Amino acid sequence: MSPTAVDVSQNGTLKRLESGGSLFEIDDSDLLKLLEKPRPVTIERNRSFDERSFNEMLITLSPPSHFYRSNENSSRVFDHLASIYPSGIRSGASTPRSTTYCEPHPIVAEAWEALRRSLVYFRGQPVGTIAALDQSSEELNYDQVFLRDFIPSALAFLMNGEPEIVKNFILKTLRLQSWEKRVDQFKLGEGVMPASFKVLHDPVRNFETIIADFGESAIGRVAPVDSGFWWIILLRAYTKSTGDTSLAEMPECQRGMRLILTLCLSEGFDTFPTLLCADGCSMIDRRMGVYGYPIEIQALFFMALRCALILLKHDDEGKEFADRIAKRLHALSYHMRSYFWLDIKQLNDIYRYKTEEYSHTAVNKFNVMPDSLPDWVFDFMPSRGGYFIGNVSPAKMDFRWFCLGNCVAILSSLATPEQASAIMDLIESRWQELVGEMPLKICYPAMEGHEWRIVTGCDPKNTGWSYHNGGTWPGELLLHFQPCIFMVNVVGAVLLWFLTAACIKTGRPLMARRAIELAESRLLKDHWPEYYDGKLGRYVGKQARKNQTWSIAGYLVAKMMLEDPSHLGMISLEEDKQMMPSMKRSASWVC
Repeated sequence: MSPTAVDVSQNGTLKRLESGGSLFEIDDSDLLKLLEKPRPVTIERNRSFDERSFNEMLITLSPPSHFYRSNENSSRVFDHLASIYPSGIRSGASTPRSTTYCEPHPIVAEAWEALRRSLVYFRGQPVGTIAALDQSSEELNYDQVFLRDFIPSALAFLMNGEPEIVKNFILKTLRLQSWEKRVDQFKLGEGVMPASFKVLHDPVRNFETIIADFGESAIGRVAPVDSGFWWIILLRAYTKSTGDTSLAEMPECQRGMRLILTLCLSEGFDTFPTLLCADGCSMIDRRMGVYGYPIEIQALFFMALRCALILLKHDDEGKEFADRIAKRLHALSYHMRSYFWLDIKQLNDIYRYKTEEYSHTAVNKFNVMPDSLPDWVFDFMPSRGGYFIGNVSPAKMDFRWFCLGNCVAILSSLATPEQASAIMDLIESRWQELVGEMPLKICYPAMEGHEWRIVTGCDPKNTGWSYHNGGTWPGELLLHFQPCIFMVNVVGAVLLWFLTAACIKTGRPLMARRAIELAESRLLKDHWPEYYDGKLGRYVGKQARKNQTWSIAGYLVAKMMLEDPSHLGMISLEEDKQMMPSMKRSASWVC
């Protein structure tokens, strides 16, 4: 990506001298004003998922009384967890709220060193982390700060008591949002957040500028739908971690949230509460047949709406958006739980569907043809377990398993407690297919042959069991399993921390322990690859970058979350039973 010349006036207004990039600069006085120390806020920090949830976990695990301490809820929980796992499994990362120290795994120090090397500075302030530090491969855009990639890095710094970099990042991307965004001659919506940005240094003028990519330089020229959602989720994580509400209450942040919400809550011709999304507009940023209503975007949409409901001020504008959010959440939760959920009973119902049904009494509301059911799904579906399928739209159900969407569904409480448990049951029963020798498959199964050629457009990076097409992403996987252990098999390590969090929330430690042992045996030795190839995740991805930052950060987040489960509160939301409709369809937990 070549630098673009810009001229910036004293008040920060952009004058474009060449087309090809979206640039901005911030006056130093403006930046200092925004980065002022937060005003003191006296609030009680909510640790993890409320007191009741901690008590339920303790009752379920029924630990001996000598494992409890009286100083903190998290100490009591972890003391019991320490009795389950050998000390070597413990992360030992020195985090602000950790109360006990054990010798860390040898790769923890290496991971922190690598994460700090990835930091990007703008005018002396750290503003993010680059995607990868792999000097052996062509950089492409891996030398940029990606909004979605920075999330695990941000969580790692928050957990380690370093919130300033996260605050800088939130403010910097907020300023980027306000700039005019064009792809060729077409103007994007005002609330669109960038996919990535890059700091450009001019050694001659001793000057720094930022260039942002809103899709005009991306492979495939697609704008990121998920960036705005991740920004809201991160703002809530920062507020939850620091106890400082002043950042979220800033007029600029409130306006940024409202712009994002205006885009995704706008009314149109769609009859579904889900959000329409094109291929390539999410973490799966290449053509993979996920156009329509992909599970990842719907789960992130749901989570971002819930976070916004917490963060919006109760003024006239805030109340108006809160009312719209509440109505959308009610409809979205019902739609997702009713039509995206698949278990053995629901699979049998679809198998027996009648077609061409008319009127509101139709059972097969989307006119799905039973003959479109893939053969593999009958063997894949266990007798006990279930998951949210990849996509639902007219005459189409994508039955593939997508890891990230199901993990976010658990953390956001889009999944009911019973559904969250069923997702864990599915992973456990299909361990060989979804975990193999390196956790975890980003999606399952892979497309091959004629299907691969048609759906992916013969994409050489998404060949069978590689990259987004059935590849293994250590970072992502970790997040899905039991309470206090993590697995590495994510997009980088992006899924890793998700798995750990989901494990903590659903109370299944043994799965996580098994997964982390697989991950730690290879991650450092393989130089923190972006992803793994093969049905079992045996091989470093053919185009995987080494020293992938989200793999490194995802590992650290998982370790610190294991050490102090109260960190879960940053990225987990409890079910709002008043908002959620009751389930009226099949449930995998009833066999």
